Amino acid sequence: MKRLVLLLAVVTACAPDYDVVIRGGTVYDGSGDAGYVADVAIVGDTIAAIGPLPDATARTEIDASGLVVAPGFINMLSWATESLIEDGRSLSDIRQGVTLEVFGEGWSEGPLNETMKADGLAQQGDIEYEIEWTTLGEYLEYLVERGIATNVASFVGATTVRIHELGHDNRPPTDDELDRMRGLVRHAMEEGALGLGSSLIYAPAFYAQTDELIELAKVAAEYGGSYISHMRSEGDRLLEAVEELITISREAGLPAEIYHLKAAGVANWDKMDRVIARVEAARADGLRITADMYTYPAGATGLDAAMPPDVQEGGHDAWVERLRDPATRERVMRAMRTPSADWENLLMLAGSADNVLLVGFRQDSLKYLTGKTLAEVSDMRGTPPEETAMDLVIADDSRVGTVYFLMSEENIEKQLRLPWLSLGSDAGSPAPEGVFLESNPHPRAYGNFARFLGRYVRDRKVVPLAEAIRKLTSLPATNLSLEGRGRLAPGFRADVVVFDPAAVTDHATFAEPHQLSEGVAHVLVNGVPVLRDGEHTGAMPGQVVRGPGWTGR
Repeated sequence: MKRLVLLLAVVTACAPDYDVVIRGGTVYDGSGDAGYVADVAIVGDTIAAIGPLPDATARTEIDASGLVVAPGFINMLSWATESLIEDGRSLSDIRQGVTLEVFGEGWSEGPLNETMKADGLAQQGDIEYEIEWTTLGEYLEYLVERGIATNVASFVGATTVRIHELGHDNRPPTDDELDRMRGLVRHAMEEGALGLGSSLIYAPAFYAQTDELIELAKVAAEYGGSYISHMRSEGDRLLEAVEELITISREAGLPAEIYHLKAAGVANWDKMDRVIARVEAARADGLRITADMYTYPAGATGLDAAMPPDVQEGGHDAWVERLRDPATRERVMRAMRTPSADWENLLMLAGSADNVLLVGFRQDSLKYLTGKTLAEVSDMRGTPPEETAMDLVIADDSRVGTVYFLMSEENIEKQLRLPWLSLGSDAGSPAPEGVFLESNPHPRAYGNFARFLGRYVRDRKVVPLAEAIRKLTSLPATNLSLEGRGRLAPGFRADVVVFDPAAVTDHATFAEPHQLSEGVAHVLVNGVPVLRDGEHTGAMPGQVVRGPGWTGR
């Protein structure tokens, strides 16, 4: 017995104090305060201590001398829903310091019914997979079970809930349908959804009226969730769209966030000052209105955003079939060429087909057009841009991935200075290999966060580094009501990024987007090193991050 006690004493004396110690870096804790040199110690998935720890021992030590140590970055708008199924490494985002991917821009991966599952399978592109889940919570757990490097969270999509009950019909829900929609939101919130997300320029989301959104948002509010929206307009009716978002926030009694804040189209650039003033007035009145953005003058979506929503009623197949009808084509062409306050026409907002870049096709026979402008393809085919767009949708049997050049550099910098604005890529998290090379993503998929820290923080000094880190960490964590994340402090989750502020750089371009960013040396997710010396370790410690309404605690 004495020998066993002695042995235990020796083992205890030799055991390291911590699992990981990050030594000698300049710690920016996410609060916006100035950095200071310190060691960061981690036990399990939790930060245990911060300060001078010269005598501390650890199983893993990371030398951060001359580097910044910060909380892991939160991607407020991620479309890594499919890319993580294909490749759980989340390489493009991990290389930029992202440790949490937030989904749910109108569409979410649940709740699904059997028709939605069948449609989802039929519309898959280069990435193919079985749909092995039904609810949103089941999808998030599915990712974790497969193995992912980053944490994941999601809003429940108002579009998804609408399709679940109404399909793609252009009509308001009946009382019974609306009640079932509320029930779907309630279930998603209890599974841990962060709130309700909408994307109102797209069919069938476009068909939802404000009162419908308020009723669904009220359910999210019961669980402490928020409302987040790709607003009904980012162009000609931008101010009216902001007013709708503020109304939903006020009437439903919950915080609201504007997805990818922008003023789209040259004629609308000067509206940004009025948008900012209106948001700040609402904030002064006690409403929690915030926004996120990406750091590029172009957005990315599909050719559906260049066509009127009414032609898309009934879903993808109905849309494609209508575009085959000569009379419908003539009507759609007129609509695409005619200014209208009734719908958001991104082709018109881009100014010309020269500012519309085609980046993603389903059919191998059309992939040679990847990287060409709509104007170039129009010239090749000898058809007007509007007709060319319709023909491409039919031939590819898809919405066709498209980049639209819409925004001003002056507004980008103005928005980045806003204290209530965070960052989101609005993109997947691919790798420059394999199936991902079959299409060209927007460069924001590889460079959004590095571009912010390099171009706008270091080079252009739009905001100080401490404030930039707050925008990437504690600000979005607070907006999402996430406890124990977004800060470097004892007791918080050990999501940590170590980077060189002098070297962080984005390399992805619109012409050559598949280029990883550099300057991030180390990334830890839930205390596990995922990136070491700039190289992915293969670790998959990502977990589901749940909202305040989760009932499975």
